[in-house]
Amino acid sequence: MLTLIEDGPKALKEPENYDVRANVMWAATQALNGLIGAGVPQDWATHMLGHELTAMHGLDHAQTLAIVLPALWNEKRDTKRAKLLQYAERVWNITEGSDDERIDAAIAATRNFFEQLGVPTHLSDYGLDGSSIPALLKKLEEHGMTQLGENHHSTLRWMSAAVYTKPPAKLFTPQTFVFGHFVQT
Repeated sequence: MLTLIEDGPKALKEPENYDVRANVMWAATQALNGLIGAGVPQDWATHMLGHELTAMHGLDHAQTLAIVLPALWNEKRDTKRAKLLQYAERVWNITEGSDDERIDAAIAATRNFFEQLGVPTHLSDYGLDGSSIPALLKKLEEHGMTQLGENHHSTLRWMSAAVYTKPPAKLFTPQTFVFGHFVQT
């Protein structure tokens, strides 16, 4: 993720920069080859939900990941607390505040990062409402994807308006997150 944070904006600004593109591709390869997950529980719920969103709405996989990931983390914050706190510190250098404040800041930083890359983080940004949720849940059930997550404890009940609507404005104001600090834009 650190490579994407560093080189993602550069890749968009300098699409002909071979070294930057190579770094992004190497990071993607490492994320997908399973090596970084060796020996630790892995959670592919975001991807499974993303695949169904792609099939239903024609969004690309990156768009669906940007939509689902922050919503899933927010919903599963209690069961993922330790990992989210680790992520907040190691990736975003967020070390101050209560546990909940640091988790909120990490999720906000992730969402803001995706938005800064031009990837919206809610289905409503694509003109979609929550009317397809029942069909989406049915497809996941048909594919046997009802117990997701690293411990297979994540059911699909949380997936209501979480990925379709924007959170309250007070949580996500227009900000840029720079190495552990929010800077008002």
